[in-house]
Amino acid sequence: MTSTWTEPANTPLALLLLGQGTDPASERGVDCPGDLPAPSDPDLVARATAAKAALGDRVFVLGHHYQRDEVIQFADVTGDSFKLAREAAAKPDAEFIVFCGVHFMAESADILTSAAQQVILPDLAAGCSMADMAVLGQVETAWDQFADLGIAGDIVPVTYMNSSADIKGFVGRNGGVVCTSSNAERALRWAYEQGQKVFFLPDQHLGRNTAVLEMGFDLDDCVLYDPHKPQGGLTAEQLRDAKMILWRGHCSVHGRFTIDSVREVRERVPGVNVLVHPECRHEVVRAADYVGSTEYIIKALDAAPAGSAWAVGTELNLVRRLALAHPDKQIMFLDRTVCYCSTMNRIDLPHLVWALEELVAGRVPNQITVDEDTAKYARVALDQMLALP
Repeated sequence: MTSTWTEPANTPLALLLLGQGTDPASERGVDCPGDLPAPSDPDLVARATAAKAALGDRVFVLGHHYQRDEVIQFADVTGDSFKLAREAAAKPDAEFIVFCGVHFMAESADILTSAAQQVILPDLAAGCSMADMAVLGQVETAWDQFADLGIAGDIVPVTYMNSSADIKGFVGRNGGVVCTSSNAERALRWAYEQGQKVFFLPDQHLGRNTAVLEMGFDLDDCVLYDPHKPQGGLTAEQLRDAKMILWRGHCSVHGRFTIDSVREVRERVPGVNVLVHPECRHEVVRAADYVGSTEYIIKALDAAPAGSAWAVGTELNLVRRLALAHPDKQIMFLDRTVCYCSTMNRIDLPHLVWALEELVAGRVPNQITVDEDTAKYARVALDQMLALP
């Protein structure tokens, strides 16, 4: 059996890459409107090739799985955010690390690489809406509230890799750990050996899904802290009784998928396997057949038997790339309409060409640096993750 990739439709309610419009069915913060960009000018491919060749081993280009194909073709390594940061640290002879991802990823690379290396983000507007939902001042206010209630000593902070260096630094200062979507359960089990409660930042869905589906907690064991409400919108009793305090943050892409998406694809494609990322909403993860990180998703589809059908709930660039790489399998996007990570897609070929050509000219554009104190404590939290059993 061979399959043909079907591009999700560009409907008025689609989450598109640029422009105008919103989708009222999505969670707050999920605005991704406009028309898809035209294919890059072929001259840009030649310019990128020439600039990268001129720099040689002085440059190391990292490409996140959610990047466009036009960018991925120039990546020396592809992967998720933590894998890429570790790959950067493993290349100490590379003078320049060009990170085709988003801001928090470039910060992590700067933390893990040497002072002699310079990390470049081709477009400084490539941020992460999830990471931006946890602001250090708000998190510190919450921690002060916990202290006033006399529970801060019982709480271990855990932050997802998809957070700013400031938040990783906060977690390191307060005896916590960083986690990824692959090792969240291990990180949480370690945290509960250190304290009675966990303060999980910034993605409520990953925290809830891991606690309930992998650790056996009840939904009632988890409370949602909203930084825009007094005391997070929670009573003192709720905070004292909770085993996990979840920050009110989410991924704008993975928050798009709904239980209706799952039902619709099961009706349309008999025998389909539903495979989703743990950043999806709890009810979507419960309804799926398989759940895992981007690396897990890639490995699962690589190992899937020919002729099998898969509906995948993660960013569209990755799903399309996997479908085209496996024509013997029926791989489709879980949603029927377009949904890109809008900030990730700001790193396009024109920006990459500009960054590489600036380096060739002896200028370092858009360097990402983390201040020494923040980097020190963020590294503590990252090293604690690396030391997990």
